[in-house]
Amino acid sequence: MPYSLRQQGFTLVEIIIGIVVISLSFSIISSLVLPATQKSADQVQQIKAAELGQSLLTEILGRSFDESSDRVGGTYRCNEDGQSACSNVLGPEGETRSNYNDVDDYNGLNLLGEDIENALGESLGQYYLGFDVSVNVIYDGNFDGIADNNQLAKLVTVLVTTPSDEVISFSGYRTNF
Repeated sequence: MPYSLRQQGFTLVEIIIGIVVISLSFSIISSLVLPATQKSADQVQQIKAAELGQSLLTEILGRSFDESSDRVGGTYRCNEDGQSACSNVLGPEGETRSNYNDVDDYNGLNLLGEDIENALGESLGQYYLGFDVSVNVIYDGNFDGIADNNQLAKLVTVLVTTPSDEVISFSGYRTNF
């Protein structure tokens, strides 16, 4: 049997080139996959922020317009036909959140992560760790987003900050009726 000088297998240079090609392939693939996973995490945070912001805005807009407003059916409005004047001070009139009774009581409300709670005072912080919420209420009877002295409407703005520092804004008007 004749002996062949030719051997089968890979040379050291071929193995090194193969390792370099595989490592470059993995680095390209990982650079494409990593941003996609980050974007999916951002979407989850945005959904949670929307859930939180919308529920708080709905809670606020469900309150009466002003401290001087009629709370049992809206028979009269503040500043109308000799009724009580609308409040010039926007903010709570000594109430705590559990008994806020009008829209502007929420002005200046700031909730940080674990302090977030629902209208009944039940903690929601475990679901919204890293989220922050702030509320601003202004008179905006001209409906232009700029504070004015026209007491026809109040603009409520709820700002929700996600754990990745994205600020999402929710706004709504409560009119004087």
